[in-house]
Amino acid sequence: MDINILLIDIIIAYILDLIIGDPYWLPHPVRFIGWLVRISEKFLRAGITGADVEKKERRAGAALAFFVVSSVFILVFAILKAAELASPILFHILNIYFIYSALASTCLAVEAGKVYGALKEGDIVKARQCLGMLVGRQTEGLSEPEVIRGVVETTAENTVDGIVSPMIYAFAGSIFGIGAPLVYAFKAVSTLDSMVGYMNDKYINFGRVSAKLDDAANYIPARLSGVIMPVAAFLCGKSFLNSFRIMLRDRKNHKSPNCAYPEAAVAGALGVQLGGANIYFGKVVEKPTIGDAAKPLEANDIPDTIIIMYITSFLVLAAGMGLSFFILYFVRIK
Repeated sequence: MDINILLIDIIIAYILDLIIGDPYWLPHPVRFIGWLVRISEKFLRAGITGADVEKKERRAGAALAFFVVSSVFILVFAILKAAELASPILFHILNIYFIYSALASTCLAVEAGKVYGALKEGDIVKARQCLGMLVGRQTEGLSEPEVIRGVVETTAENTVDGIVSPMIYAFAGSIFGIGAPLVYAFKAVSTLDSMVGYMNDKYINFGRVSAKLDDAANYIPARLSGVIMPVAAFLCGKSFLNSFRIMLRDRKNHKSPNCAYPEAAVAGALGVQLGGANIYFGKVVEKPTIGDAAKPLEANDIPDTIIIMYITSFLVLAAGMGLSFFILYFVRIK
C-alpha cells in the first residue's frame, strides 16, 4: 500500500470532518465500541464473586481493556484488509471513513456553539442543558460564568483527545500501513475511559486500567498541544507568550496528567481563570485553578476557544504531513 496515498487519506478525512462533522444519521463505529464495552463488562462482572473483590475487579477491568482495544484494532485491520483484496478504491473509502469518524472538531464546535447560542439568547436553563451534553459534571444551578468555564474547559480538553491524538495516531500508523486500526485502538481506549474510567465506588477498581491507558495514550499529544495551542492562539490574535507561560506554570494543576496542558494554554490565551469547584455524582470536587483572572469569563470566550481549536487542528495536520514526508524521504533513505 502506497504510504503517500494513505497520507492523502488523512487530509481527505480531515476535510470531511470540517465539512460534515458527525451527523446523527450516519452510523458511528464508536457506538459499536460502546456496545462491546457494555456486554463485556456485564460478562466479566458476572465472574466477580467471593473474597478479594477489589483485586478481582482490577483483573476483570484489565481483561476488559485488553479485549476491547485488541478486538477493535483487529476488526478494523481485518475490514480494511478484506476491502483491499476486493478493491483499492473500497479500501481507501473505508480508510478515510474510519479516520474521519474518529475526528471531532466540527462536532465539538457545534455542541459548544449550542451553549454559546443559548447564552446569547439569555436562556441560561437551555445553556446548562446543552453543557450537560458535553461534560460529566452536574450543570443544574450553574451561573453564566460557570457555564462558560465548563464549555471552555471541555473544548480545550477535547481538542487533545478528540482531534490532536487521533490525528497523531493516524499519521504514526499510516507510516506503517495501520493508520485507521491504530486510530480506532485509541478510540477504544478513549471510549473505555469515558464509560468505566470513573473514580466512584462502581469503577474505582474496575476502570483503573482503562483510565491509566487513556492517560498513557494522550500523554504525548497533550504535551504537544501545550506547544501548538499557543501558536494557534497567536494566529488568531491572542498572546502566544501568555498562553505558553500559563501552560508551563499550570500544566500540572489537574488530577489528570494531561488535561491541564490544553486548558492552561487556552486560559493564558484568553486571559481567564479556569478550574475550581465542580459537582460530580452529587459531590463537590475542588480542582486547582488554571490561569489568571485578568478578565472575567464572558460568552465570547467560547467562539474564541473554538477558533483556537480549529487552528490547532490545522497546525497538527500540517506538522503531521511535514514530519511524515521527512521520515519517508530522508530518514528511510538512510
